[in-house]
Order: sequence, then structure tokens, then C-alpha cells
Amino acid sequence: MGVTDEVTMDVPFSTLADRVMERLTAVYADAADPARAAPMRAYMKDVAPFLGLITPVRRALSREVVDGLPRPGETDCTAIALRCWRLPEREYQYFAVDYLRRHARVCSSAFLPVARHLVGTRSWWDTVDLLAAHVVGTLVAADPALKADMDAWIADEDLWIARTALLHQLRHKERTDAERLFAYCLIQSGHPDFFIRKAIGWALREYARTDPDAVRAFVARERGRFAPLTLREALKNIGT
Repeated sequence: MGVTDEVTMDVPFSTLADRVMERLTAVYADAADPARAAPMRAYMKDVAPFLGLITPVRRALSREVVDGLPRPGETDCTAIALRCWRLPEREYQYFAVDYLRRHARVCSSAFLPVARHLVGTRSWWDTVDLLAAHVVGTLVAADPALKADMDAWIADEDLWIARTALLHQLRHKERTDAERLFAYCLIQSGHPDFFIRKAIGWALREYARTDPDAVRAFVARERGRFAPLTLREALKNIGT
């Protein structure tokens, strides 16, 4: 598990964020289910306390929260995400991730430091993977200059930052920078952690949906550098 980053970022002023957070905290708290909260926390390896909101209930409540509110701008997204991340219960971070997924295209490349803060704080796969594919990946697709940032992230000592670099192209399909993807996989090929090894295989498997021959050739050429877990994941749908 990642170590919680206690460093905070300044939250910008946002009237919309005030309205969202007022609704959100009231609606979620009213629906809390303590009987479900403890097993949910245990399942997520004690990364955070939970309110006990199962996914269908939480999503219905989230729709109620945003109903009738205007479309946000980047400042609103920043304020809502950071304020959700400061609340203890995990469901508030889930709300922020879903909100950012929905509105990622209103954010500029200037949002990347905020995304990094979210990835590196209270880190676990349940928030990191969605931020990687739907937020960071969207930002990089819109501004290729951010590839230089990904080149730095892949070598980061924080495994969740490195995992984000590996996974940020999951949804890029034919727009995937295959050379960069393969290079990232090689950079982290010797990493001992399960979450990095799994991410390498996942990234390769996803790209294999677009170009199976390229992935098959890459794995055949470099297979000695990868853990069995990575190879199983990478070749799950295409074989050797």
C-alpha cells in the first residue's frame, strides 16, 4: 500500500464546489450504512474508513448531488477533488474520481499537478487506476507535451505514480504511443511489487486489442525480463 501523502494543496475558491460539497456530505452521511462499512474497509486493506455505500447506491446519490448544477470549469474540478480528498471516508474520493472522469476534458495540462497529488495521496488501486486511465490519460492525449511528465513519472520511487504512467494510455487504442509504452514496460520490468508487474501486463494486454502482433513480438523478444505474472496478463487474450 502506498504511504499517505500528508502534504496538502491549496484549495481554490469555487462557489460551485461549495454547493456540491454541501449537498454531497449531507446526502452521503444520511445514507451511511455502518454494517457495510467495516467489511468494505477490510476489503480495501484499511486504506480509509468507509460510509458503507455500495456502488449502485452511491452512484444514485451522486446523481442527486449534481442534479441541476452547472457544468464545472477547471477551478471547480480542482476544488471539488481536493476537498473530497480531505474527507476521511473513501466514498468521497470515489465521488471526486467519478466527477473528474465526467469532466476531464474541461481541465487543461495545468491540472496535472493536481492529478499527481490525488494519485500520490491515500493511494490504492481503487482510485489510482481510474485517475490514470480517465484523467491523466485524457490530459496527455490533449497535450502531447505532457509525455515528458510521464517519462519522469515512470521512474518515480512512488509505485503508484509509476503505475499511473504505465496505465495512462489504456484508453488510447490506435493513438497509443507504442514505443513509449514498450519502453515504460522495460524500465519497470524488474520491479518487485505486484501492482507494477500487474500493471505492465494489463497495459500490454489492452494495447494487444489494437495491435496484437506488436505486443506478441515485443513479449517474444523481451520475455526473459518479465515476471510470469506480467507475461500471463499480457498474453491472456492473444497467446504466444
